[in-house]
Formats: sequence, C-alpha cells, structure tokens
Amino acid sequence: MPDVAVVGAGPNGLAAAAVMARAGLAVEIFEAGKTIGGGTRTTELMQPGHFHDICSAVHPMAVASPFFKAFELSRRVNLITPELSYGSPLDGGRAALAYRSLDRTAAALGRDGDAYRRLMAPLVARIDAVMDFTQNQLLRIPRNPLAAGIFGLRTLEQGSGLWNARFKEDLAPALLSGVAAHAISHQPSLGASGAGLMLGALGHAGGWPIPEGGSASIAAALADDIVAHGGVIHTDAPIDRLEDLPAARATLLNVAPQGLLNMAGSALPTRYRAALESFRYGNGSCKVDYILSGPVPWAAPELADAGTVHLGGTRAEVASAENDVDAGRHPERPYVLVAQQSRFDTGRAPAGHHTLWAYCHVPAGSSKDMTEAITAQLERYAPGFRDLVLQTHVVTAAQLADYNRNYIGGDFSVGTMDLRGLVQRPVVSRVPWRTPLPGVYLCSSSTPPGPGVTGMPGLHAARYALKDIFKLPLPALGVDASAVR
Repeated sequence: MPDVAVVGAGPNGLAAAAVMARAGLAVEIFEAGKTIGGGTRTTELMQPGHFHDICSAVHPMAVASPFFKAFELSRRVNLITPELSYGSPLDGGRAALAYRSLDRTAAALGRDGDAYRRLMAPLVARIDAVMDFTQNQLLRIPRNPLAAGIFGLRTLEQGSGLWNARFKEDLAPALLSGVAAHAISHQPSLGASGAGLMLGALGHAGGWPIPEGGSASIAAALADDIVAHGGVIHTDAPIDRLEDLPAARATLLNVAPQGLLNMAGSALPTRYRAALESFRYGNGSCKVDYILSGPVPWAAPELADAGTVHLGGTRAEVASAENDVDAGRHPERPYVLVAQQSRFDTGRAPAGHHTLWAYCHVPAGSSKDMTEAITAQLERYAPGFRDLVLQTHVVTAAQLADYNRNYIGGDFSVGTMDLRGLVQRPVVSRVPWRTPLPGVYLCSSSTPPGPGVTGMPGLHAARYALKDIFKLPLPALGVDASAVR
C-alpha cells in the first residue's frame, strides 16, 4: 500500500505528489482522465500538427510562485517570454501595451505614464514579497508587512470608485482593466483589482512566459520528477468514493468541494459538510480555438508581438461586459482573452498556419456558443481576421464542466474570486487544506491561494500532511536535489 494517495493529476495534485515523493514516501496518483495535466493539457484538437492548449496557456504565476521557483521549472521547461507581455487594443488602431520594461510601458501611456509607473513600481520592486503575501493563506500576519500594505492600499484604490483618480486618459485604465478581468468578477472589485495588480506586476518583473510545446510540458516535468522519485501515476482511474482508494496514511484530493462531498458523503461532520455545501462557485467561460492561415492582422501592429491580448475596449466597456456576466447576462461585446502561442512557439502549427487560443466569460452553466461574439471582437480590432479562419473548435461553459469535474458550471477558478471567496476557501480556517477526516487534505484551487498554475495549493496541503502524519520537513525540490530519505 502507498504512504500517500493523490486524487487528480492537475498541476496542484502533481505538485503535492512531487513534494511527498521527494520526501521519500511511496506515492500513487489517480487521474480520471486518459492523460494527466488537468488545466495544463495540450493536444492536436482539430488537425494533425496543430497543437492547442486546452485550458491554461500563458504562465506568469508558474515562473514566480514559490513552489515552481523551488522546483526550478525554468530549468526543466523551455519558457519563451515575449518582451511585450500583454496588450489592450482600443478602437482606431490604438493599443495600451504592457512591456516587461516598466519604463518603456509608461513612456507609451501618454499623460498617464508617470501615474502608471507610480502605481506599479513599488509592486514590481517587491515582487517576491507580493507573491509571498498573495500565495499563502490570507488569515496570517504577512512576513513583509510593508509590501502587503502597499499591495493592499493599491488593491483598495483600483477595486473601488477611485480607480480612475490617478488617470486622465484611456490607455492606462484599459490596460489595468484588461488584466484585472482575468478574475471573472464584478468591476471594480477587490478580487479583480488584486488579481490584476499581481499579474500586472509579474508582467513587468519577469514577463508572461509561454511553455515551448504547450502547457502540457509543465505537467510532464512534474510527472517526470514524481516517477523519478518512485511515484506511480494511474490514468483513466476515476475515484468516486474515498473507499475506492488504497488504504494510504495520507490522502490528498485535488477536487472541488463538491467532489469531496460526493466522495466522503456522511463521513464528514455536519458543520463542515454545510460549509462545503455553501461554497460559492463563480461564472464560467466559453473557449474557442482557431486554426488560421496567417497571423492575426491587428490594426495596432504592435500587438503582433504580444503573447496575450485583452479584447474589450475601454475600462468602461470591459467593466460593462464583466458586470453583465456577473448579472447573469451574455454580453453582446464580451471581454475576450487571446493568446498567440504559435507566434512565438513555431512548433504549435505547420509553416504558414497559426493556432489561436481565446475565451470569454459567460454566466455559470451557460450552454451558449460564443464563437460569433468572440470572432466579432477579433474582427473589430483586427480587420480581415475572418478571412484567415480555417477551422474553429468551441467548448461552452457547460461542456467545460463535463471536461473537468472541478469546473463546476464552467468555473475554472473553482470558486468565486471576491473577498469572501478568498477568505472562505473552502472554509474559514488558518489551515483550510486540512479536512476533519483523519489524513485527508484538499489541494485544489478551492483552497488558498486559489486559481492559477502555481502548484501552491498542492505545496500547502503536502506541507501539513508531512508535518501532521509523517513528522517530516519539506524536502528540497530543485533539479539537483536528492530525496531526503
């Protein structure tokens, strides 16, 4: 029998398994899908030779998270980092551009350049402390109170009606709203502004890298390390009840709260079960993948060099679209997040072709196909785009929920991203990764720090399992480190 059983081979489950295997424990992973990866899968979705990321595509947090820094991901995966991290086009061929260089970014923002620099510079200078604060449980004293205070005050400003107080023009606000909308939340709000400021600071501190060969290369690097340290990975092995698992001393579950309810049922104490039942999931996404006969013909030609593009227009337009979704409506002009991986990783498509990754936000559980609305937004900022489309593939929010059990209603964040959703994740506790069941821990994005390919929920759950059950410290995770036992 293994020492440790892990359910779910997404990045958090794999991170937890890697930590436990590095500690010298016998680890087995059980993945319901035919392949590992969860939110980090890549496949030939439509035509041979055209590789599409199924969920995540661009990974600023994977480079900067404490787990992946310790794991030395950049030594295991070739990460291609565009100089232009992301951009937000406006009508008339203009665009707000976020370069890795904060000074270059500010210089292109007109009269608001200095204001943008003053907003972002303290966060960029303290990026490691900001990541330490945001990637751990909020209910604790921060290790760097100054960095936490600076981040908190800017989050309050950009998450309130004061969000335009610094600015006189429309480029800088559009740039900030475009990245804040990653949170799939009402705008302005604290959850959206906090996510946007963190991601924006990462764009200037280290960039937004694209893994060569696709996001699946991150999952493969984790799996290789697990196997090298004696771990075993079972695919096509769904676990419906805890009793279906081998009698391991520790069980780490990369599942949503609903998954734990389904697996444990009446074994959970009444109050804890009620807390899981009250857990709030967020809205969903509709994803469209494209095969193109050429690169996107952006009206603002600089956007060709951006790994990520946020389509939505001005700050007011982005907020209107996101607030429509928050109110249960499908926006006519949705906010669309676009990734241009094949522009930088030529192995994603045959010569002369490109793949394009895009999604928009929709109400939870939506079965509406948003292909036309997404294509219209691309055509709006890239006239002639329609003429390049060879093939499309759509996954509605309802289908996204079918693809991954954790994505309730199509919510790949696995929980709302407002202030309550960040504290109650999934319960209010100093150690929310522990469950009341002996030896059972949650390590999904429904636990702190929440969504993103960070590996941090897995690291936190593994840390407490090592401490509580095995009386072991965290092992070294680097490429050249050996197992501690």
